[in-house]
Amino acid sequence: MKKVLAILAFALVGAFYANAQAVNGPVMTFEQTTVDYGNVDKGADPLRKFKFTNTGNEPLIIKTAKGSCGCTVPTYPKEPIMPGESNVIEVRYDTQRVGAFTKTVTITTNETTETRMLTIKGEVKAPATQESVPAGNGGLKQ
Repeated sequence: MKKVLAILAFALVGAFYANAQAVNGPVMTFEQTTVDYGNVDKGADPLRKFKFTNTGNEPLIIKTAKGSCGCTVPTYPKEPIMPGESNVIEVRYDTQRVGAFTKTVTITTNETTETRMLTIKGEVKAPATQESVPAGNGGLKQ
């Protein structure tokens, strides 16, 4: 009888502990938090997407998403994302700016940890310049 009570008490304590560890509220889980554009040509496609899922047990609300500068523009869903649902945050970087870049997007939500950071990085290459090559014999008389 003591063994049965001990096992029951242990199971009850274990269940209580496991329940206490469960996360309540929305949880934004990203597939990746950094996107590397790699080496892209000037004027290349500026759009990249960050896919996420609400793995919590309450609706997720994205309050704001702000780029670290005017060259990084995020677009985010305005409607609540229900538990188990997925969506994307789109980020556009101004690929007219030549050179290496690392930029961030700060996301504010209704999660316990209210802010999250996403990162984009890469390098925009200038178009190759074409050298002038004289036609024929270079305009020389023979």
